[in-house]
Amino acid sequence: MSSEGQAQVTEELIDSLAHGRFEFFRDGELVGWLYYTHLKPNRYALRHTEVESSHQHQGVAGAMVRRVLDEIRAREGTVTAICPFVVDYLRRTTAYADLVDARHPGYSDRAAAESALRKAVAETTGRAPEARES
Repeated sequence: MSSEGQAQVTEELIDSLAHGRFEFFRDGELVGWLYYTHLKPNRYALRHTEVESSHQHQGVAGAMVRRVLDEIRAREGTVTAICPFVVDYLRRTTAYADLVDARHPGYSDRAAAESALRKAVAETTGRAPEARES
């Protein structure tokens, strides 16, 4: 199929300081967000990725993480990967290896990140978390 017949999708990433998250828009619609904590001196702990249910399985999370990592690179920052999706994304590519904070890299694999998430939720709520796509 020719690319001439396909509509161009516009994507925009906004740093919503008030919400402590990067927000990802497609064609003006908020479709996903990635919660973070900005730490000193310029480190971003990437904590949790969410995608609107109507946009799941459409590559939103991957596109959003890529844009977030590009933005952090432009800010000359580093990342600590806590979110299981981000951990898995970084494990599958070397393109962003230079962004991972050497002293505080976060989790080394998705299983470790998911285990820590389950433990944190259980400690906070007294019950196991519901299964959901990150």
